Amino acid sequence: MKRAPWLALVSIIIASLLAIPPATAYGTTPYHFGFKKSKDGQLASIAQEGFMEILRKQGAIFLGDTDKKELYLTFDNGYENGYTTQVLDVLKKKKVSAAFFVTGHYVKDQPELIKRMVKEGHVIGNHSWSHPDMSQIPVSRMKDELSKVQEKVFHLTGQKEMHFERPPRGIFSEKTLAVSKELGYTTVFWSIAYQDWNPKQQKGWNHAYQKVMSQLHPGAVILLHSVSKDNAEALAKIIDDARQQGYEFKSLEQLKVKHYN
Repeated sequence: MKRAPWLALVSIIIASLLAIPPATAYGTTPYHFGFKKSKDGQLASIAQEGFMEILRKQGAIFLGDTDKKELYLTFDNGYENGYTTQVLDVLKKKKVSAAFFVTGHYVKDQPELIKRMVKEGHVIGNHSWSHPDMSQIPVSRMKDELSKVQEKVFHLTGQKEMHFERPPRGIFSEKTLAVSKELGYTTVFWSIAYQDWNPKQQKGWNHAYQKVMSQLHPGAVILLHSVSKDNAEALAKIIDDARQQGYEFKSLEQLKVKHYN
């Protein structure tokens, strides 16, 4: 007995929907992106961590085109420690566009700095509302964590879209990446970083300078924390000396991945 045409069509639609797994069907094993150091201009391999295929599958990024001397400067802004104005002043003077990944606390506490970031052409990224371990919370809360930041930034600046997110502490799972992707975000990690987030462990501007410059490599995404006095004081020299080495600073909106292994 032949099935009615409409029934056949319904069967096809259902089959196609079932072929696309929801975010909740993805793995929940937590991973930490970590702080692997780059040396002698070469990106340290993180393939042994076991999550490269997950990053690739979900479109997460941590570097750009490794054949081009391009750098992408990003800051994590969990709270204000008095140095972001100095950072923004340097970026304006040097004509560098950076990305600032902000939390709900930062957005509520520093609305004028958020407005300035947007006005001066920087990218505002999502760092979650309350900085939780995203791999340990329900999907519904994760979506709420991201949507609240985006909505608040929109009310402050009129910026309707937010394209990038960075999970707190670099902790993620296949599921969290899939949820972010479903919401229209590209998850951004890094290829240059150092332990700079503790304001009680500052070691002087030259320490920050050396930590960043010793890791430079083509296509690098640089992670800095805006609470660091060392970072703020080293930033101008980092930019100047990177440019002297032939590097160009670009916006995350311009990042194109070529090598991803």
